[in-house]
Amino acid sequence: MVDFTVAICTYNGAQRLPDVLDKLKACLESGRRSHPTLTWEIRIINNNSSDETQQVIEQYQTQWSSDVPIYSHFEPQQGLAFARQCAVEQAQGEWIGFLDDDNLPSENWIVSAHEFGREHPQAGAFGGLVKAAFEGTPPPGIERIQSFLAIVERGNMAFQYQLKTGLLPPGAGLVVRKDAWLSSVPKQLFLKGRIGQVKLASEDLEAVSFIQQKGWEIWHNPQMQIFHKIPESRLQLDYLVTLVRGTGLARHHIRMTRLTPWQRPLAFLIYFCNDLRCLLLFWLKHSSQIHQDLVTTCQWEWLRSSLVSPFYLWRQGAIYGESLKK
Repeated sequence: MVDFTVAICTYNGAQRLPDVLDKLKACLESGRRSHPTLTWEIRIINNNSSDETQQVIEQYQTQWSSDVPIYSHFEPQQGLAFARQCAVEQAQGEWIGFLDDDNLPSENWIVSAHEFGREHPQAGAFGGLVKAAFEGTPPPGIERIQSFLAIVERGNMAFQYQLKTGLLPPGAGLVVRKDAWLSSVPKQLFLKGRIGQVKLASEDLEAVSFIQQKGWEIWHNPQMQIFHKIPESRLQLDYLVTLVRGTGLARHHIRMTRLTPWQRPLAFLIYFCNDLRCLLLFWLKHSSQIHQDLVTTCQWEWLRSSLVSPFYLWRQGAIYGESLKK
């Protein structure tokens, strides 16, 4: 056993992985100075990549410090949910910090995460600050939809996420207690990630919801900070609309995950009426900008896809109740 596992889930990340690993090298040097007894490891989950990802991993393994080993695991089932489950099962750390292959941690990210975990023995998971590293010029008003790009800055004070608010930290930079995940999260989540023609998102929120439902605390730790690299291709209308739509279509399932079976029928009616109200009010106020302004179009798609989410899931045969029983 080690204190901390860094889990990097990657798909065709040969061009992106080196930046992440170089940042982790800075974490290693910083940790040696401030916390020389802290033990940690790196687990890279190659999620069925078809590029030179594996060669990049092997190259770094040969030149990496032996006291913080890099392990490589191949996960053939496509989807971030499968990759994260593989990481949890393979990790030796008490805590697991998830990084995507475009997440660049600050040099104190691991130390801050480990200290926060020790100070909060009831915490099952916590997230930090996720700042944008745009590689192009973002469109005006991007801050209104930046949460869909996992850009989350929720202040410089630590706080506990409350179940009634429905707010949770994103998967980028998420740190989980291994025991909390294994005892709370089903091995196969209902949401698998954006794969193939299925673009449903929010598999990270589903996992954290299960942990919170089991009574574990979920926290915001502002001492942890990562930068999320956003290439210019992810600032285009087609990509953003697809991203927002996938999150909206999954919204009904995330909502129902937080409720008991007897609460769901009434909650469905309340949510549907409120979503319809929000959609109509938005249209009355912004109809002239829909399909003209990128950010407004994305906001419209979020409201529209949220409204149709339960019907879309039912039509696809994705009955949330059955998945929650597993």
